Amino acid sequence: MKRCQWVTENPLYIEYHDREWGIPVLEDGKLFEMLLLEGAQAGLSWITILKRRDNYRFAFDNFDYEKIATYSEEKILQLKQNEGIIRNERKIRSAVENAKQFIQIQKEFGSFSKYLWSFTNGEPIINSWNEADKIPAQTELSQKISKDLKKRGFSFVGPVIIYSFLQATGVVNDHLLSCFCHPTQKLHKQSKGKSVN
Repeated sequence: MKRCQWVTENPLYIEYHDREWGIPVLEDGKLFEMLLLEGAQAGLSWITILKRRDNYRFAFDNFDYEKIATYSEEKILQLKQNEGIIRNERKIRSAVENAKQFIQIQKEFGSFSKYLWSFTNGEPIINSWNEADKIPAQTELSQKISKDLKKRGFSFVGPVIIYSFLQATGVVNDHLLSCFCHPTQKLHKQSKGKSVN
């Protein structure tokens, strides 16, 4: 079974690649989770965050953005001392402020999902890459969304972080053409399975 080149033998990576990465996400809770985790990942490897994901889930109230938006200074101090997460104060404060702005977007657009997917008219962008090193770190789309989020008061949402977020949530599908998760591979499998009469 062929996977994208970045996937290691680590079961966490395999599970994440096979069951999450590139699959369109419409649910606001999941979108906030990925936005928080992508921000935490800045300057680190993704596996570092995946290994701590359960710790993040526990520390940040199951990624409940309404609760996170109300975190006190005392709670922020507790998080700074939590060895199960990345203890970067700027990243922790960013999660709290981003939760507040996330709610503002919901009020304006009805949901964060509607806001996010409006940038692609509700359709995922399916790319056709043969090699991993050809995949860009950022695009015009990620720059546009990053700029808008920053204008709204979000932080740790630079164009590179946002492109990773778009890939993770399936707004952009960057599975390699050779990967079994690429839509053309799935269609090929389905057509092979059909009997021709």
